[in-house]
Amino acid sequence: MKRLLISCFLFIGMYAKAQTVPVYLDETKPIEQRIDDALSRMTLDEKIRVIHAQSKFSAAGVPRLGFPDLWTDDGPHGIRPNTLWDKWRDAGQTNDSCVAFPALTCLAATWNPVLADHYGFALGEEARYRGKDVVLGPGMNIYRSPIGGRNFEYLGEDPYLTSRMVVPYIQGVQRTGVAACAKHFALNNEEAFRQRSNVIVSDRALHEIYLPAFKAAVQEGKVWAVMCAYNWYNNQPCCANEVLVKNILKRDWKFDGVAITDWGVRTTTDDVVKNGLDMEFGTHTDGLAKGMDNAYELYYLARPYKQGILSGKYTTKELDQKVRNVLRLYYRTTMNKHRAVGFMGSDAHYATAREIGQEGIVLLQNQHSLLPISAKAKRILVVGENAIKPMTVGGGSSSLKVQREVSPLSGLQAALGKDVQIDYARGYVGDTIVSYSGYRFNADLHDDRTPEELTREAVQKAKGADYVIFVGGLNKSDGQDAEGYDRKGLELPYGQDKLIEALAAVNKNMVYVNVSGNAVAMPWRNRVPAIVQAWFLGSEAGNALADVLTGKVNPSGKMPYTMPLKLQDVGAHALGTYPGTWRADKKIIDREYKEGLYVGYRWVDHAKTTPMFAFGYGLSYTQFKISNLRADHASMTKDGTITFTVNVKNVGRRAGAEVVQLYIHDSKSSLERPYKELKGFKKVFLQPGESQDVSITIDNKALSFYDDTKQAWVSEPGEFIALVGNASNNLRNAVKFNLQ
Repeated sequence: MKRLLISCFLFIGMYAKAQTVPVYLDETKPIEQRIDDALSRMTLDEKIRVIHAQSKFSAAGVPRLGFPDLWTDDGPHGIRPNTLWDKWRDAGQTNDSCVAFPALTCLAATWNPVLADHYGFALGEEARYRGKDVVLGPGMNIYRSPIGGRNFEYLGEDPYLTSRMVVPYIQGVQRTGVAACAKHFALNNEEAFRQRSNVIVSDRALHEIYLPAFKAAVQEGKVWAVMCAYNWYNNQPCCANEVLVKNILKRDWKFDGVAITDWGVRTTTDDVVKNGLDMEFGTHTDGLAKGMDNAYELYYLARPYKQGILSGKYTTKELDQKVRNVLRLYYRTTMNKHRAVGFMGSDAHYATAREIGQEGIVLLQNQHSLLPISAKAKRILVVGENAIKPMTVGGGSSSLKVQREVSPLSGLQAALGKDVQIDYARGYVGDTIVSYSGYRFNADLHDDRTPEELTREAVQKAKGADYVIFVGGLNKSDGQDAEGYDRKGLELPYGQDKLIEALAAVNKNMVYVNVSGNAVAMPWRNRVPAIVQAWFLGSEAGNALADVLTGKVNPSGKMPYTMPLKLQDVGAHALGTYPGTWRADKKIIDREYKEGLYVGYRWVDHAKTTPMFAFGYGLSYTQFKISNLRADHASMTKDGTITFTVNVKNVGRRAGAEVVQLYIHDSKSSLERPYKELKGFKKVFLQPGESQDVSITIDNKALSFYDDTKQAWVSEPGEFIALVGNASNNLRNAVKFNLQ
């Protein structure tokens, strides 16, 4: 009887306790109801506390209510090493190494959304293990100019391709309970003077070229955070922009996540209060240099905002909406008790990095079928600093501390084994720095030899070699592929062109491997039979590259941007709009996008230029035939769809993959349109002799354009032409159809 009474009392106590759990902590309640309850319990100080940073990468929670702190971290390609609380310096920890995944240009070059999902999920797992709640990526700004320093972090020149790749990346990250943060919203297309750049762009170009990827991230990817850009638009900073943030992002797209600043933006308290910004993670209000005990109290959304509320300058209406959005982010991340633990440095993550590298490498040229490396090869010379230089370090906020990075030289040595003699010649000396942001990586790049001595050695070793593999291109140094800087031109640095010419003169079996996230000039391309675009491939760089060069993997990458012959073949430069025009006070530079819609291959069609390598282009070790294009019906209604089908056959001797690309041409439009625009693609893997029908379905959205006079997307009845092929300049299949 006594035991029964005790059990009853315990049951009643537990029942009573269950009934008194606050709504904001009750996981059975809808999130919006929990947010309302938590908001009603918070003091003014607690509300202010959660909308600005408390350290370089964290924002405070609400200890009294049980909300943990929120931790963010770069980046798009791997989880950045921990920094000191108040400084941009490596914290010197030994447990914050990561797997570096290929840069996003490489991911885009796979043209494989499935890999984008795998990429995001692996990245999210690494973030979870490291205790990070927000990954600052993916980057999705458009490749407007080939000298943009941060292009390597983005996904190329086409808004449709970018959109299709960012959505699964975001979904992959967020399946782990970590927020993705789409960046940089918007028009962050150059790095030079980025904090003082005011972009002038037509509404059509804004909506058709520069915003679609962000719109897809919000409406399809359901991204939980958006980072606003450094630059200005419409004479307002992007991070507190009435048009971009308040109207388009929040009102039109119904974004219910958190809009945050980039680190170090310039703005004002009025702008950030009124124009939709939710969290301030870094501005030039930073008071560290002023000797403040807590510099973050000087942020616009900290003490100045609180004082403005107390003085009656601001109401709490905007504050409560900001806090509401922040709490929603907390419930999706820090307050989600069912998040997985995560993994770091797992075999699966390295396998994912390697697979993305394998599929993203682009074979640009392969005269006389020089590649893959013949099994008869006995001596191979590898030349170039990029064959031994770590490429996961530097370049800005995407710099990483990796658990390991396989160099191209090491990858080839491992793949070819002891039966093949592999010599190495430095060839040129570029960047010999072996530390970044306080982190020193394990490499010795010092070399005192003159360029003449280095060339002489390389040329001598090249004589008689079965292959000369030159691994060059750019690196992550300032002024190359690096945040905060743009390049000065398309030319290769460090005298590489002269060295390549000298090597090609003594050995006809030369392979040039271009390591970069940007287009480069290749004045010697007619004398170098094989050219490979290798990107920044991350931890598995050498292995992925060796897999392709040796033929273990058949290359299937396609260019995500146009490689021009010269800078003047790019719209932004042909029209003299880069870098822009300084205002009289020299404080702001106006960047007018006079080329409008004509970016990348759209400009190639418009100006009738000839690219060195076209958007969507990439070779294989086998051959494919794309034929028999047909539509499932001859016309479609505005609320209907139309499906195009082609037959793809592997007519070569190796298994491989081809990317079927669908472009749409509008025969007649009331407003000027590009000649064609990418509206669908599909990657298909085929064995030798195998054929397969590939179908791509589009709807009215693919036929629409943004009418700036109506401020709306519209489509017009009439004739359209579907163009199908395997590159933007190789569309041999066409079929007409009508929109009713």
